[in-house]
Amino acid sequence: MSSKNNNKSKDTDFDNSKYSMDTKVIYGKNISNKWDYAHHVTAPISSSTTFRLDSVERGAHGFMQFANSKEFGDESPIFIYDRLGEPNKDLLEENLAFVENGEMAVTFATGMGAISAVLGILCKTGDEIITHATLYGCTISLFNNWYPRYDIKVHAVDLTNLENIHTVLTEKTKVVYFESPANPNMDIIDIQELKKVVDEINKNRTNENKIQIVIDNTFATPFCQRPLEFGADFVIHSLTKGIGGFGTDMGGVVIGRKEYRDLLLLYRKDFGAVLNTKSAWAILTYGLPTLGLRQRQQIDSAMKIAQFLENHPKISFVNYPGLESYKHYETAKKQMIDFNGNFAPGSLIYFALKGKDAAECKLNGSKFMNYVADNAYTMTLAVSLGHTRTLIEHPASMTHSVVPPDELEKRGLDAGGVRLAIGLESTNDILMDIEDSLNSFDK
Repeated sequence: MSSKNNNKSKDTDFDNSKYSMDTKVIYGKNISNKWDYAHHVTAPISSSTTFRLDSVERGAHGFMQFANSKEFGDESPIFIYDRLGEPNKDLLEENLAFVENGEMAVTFATGMGAISAVLGILCKTGDEIITHATLYGCTISLFNNWYPRYDIKVHAVDLTNLENIHTVLTEKTKVVYFESPANPNMDIIDIQELKKVVDEINKNRTNENKIQIVIDNTFATPFCQRPLEFGADFVIHSLTKGIGGFGTDMGGVVIGRKEYRDLLLLYRKDFGAVLNTKSAWAILTYGLPTLGLRQRQQIDSAMKIAQFLENHPKISFVNYPGLESYKHYETAKKQMIDFNGNFAPGSLIYFALKGKDAAECKLNGSKFMNYVADNAYTMTLAVSLGHTRTLIEHPASMTHSVVPPDELEKRGLDAGGVRLAIGLESTNDILMDIEDSLNSFDK
């Protein structure tokens, strides 16, 4: 199989180091041995789940080659069956690893599939995981409902204070897992400082028992933050969100060191959380190439909207990494950096309305969002994020409903907190709808 570029007819590698990442997310690595489509401007979509084999020997070679990089290295793949691998997924994985500066990437059907897979290969019965207290609701559900069955303990602490690691650290600790920014309260974890703490612990451990740092980078996307550069071992994304960008395709990915690729591929094959071909193609064709364009517009809008909310008399607090008043602002400035070295605080905002007590704050938040649902043209009451449309939701009732009311504060959630995921609408139009919705309380 020829190793030619998706639209450059070169048989040798092409030096693209002088080009910006905004250009590279369109063209990818330039050379791939996954598929020869040199005469296609856009990668064709593969629609077959099963691939014809020329001989029994070729089929046998393909099965031996699968998840066996130690013996076969980067040999061009022999495609057999979609669950093992196919061209669109393989091309997308190459480009996702490239944009995150990772050695490899393995895609999954969803972000939760990716989380389950990386923790599945790193942990076994009796192991323990340290997590940040604030996590996506489904991740909390995974840890609360399923991991006790496997005798895997999960300790949730506030990782914005790294001393807390030592309060739950044991010889059985194998993973430190977190989101940064965290969903939904936008907590920022200092990845470099965390790496120093973990490295110090790992000095006295064997290679098999070293603690691995795993971060869900969905909120930031690779445009705003590339955690591997700061010392993380694995990065996870829900491709459904900012990378996919259009709210049409689900997916997930694990990015990290090449030595773990075979295990992840085996886990995907055996547990079956395989990204479908058409979603892989859509994310490769539409999502990644437009990432920079979309993020710049969304960040610009988010900054202006966060400033507006911060100065509004009916708002009690605004958590946005781009605000100087935000408690994690300095850490965000250090690690949330775009492809060109600019501060990129993301497109998510978490805020709450004022009230005389917690109950009224929650009621006012509900009133605000219900008014938005009925009257706002530019905001949609819906879960998810990274969409072309601005999405608004109430985490305590929706995405984080798994957290009991009496544990919300412990999990870093405000009972009346509002999560706002900025889309691509005109900033002024979004601000107009927000102001109208806030003014509805006076009517």
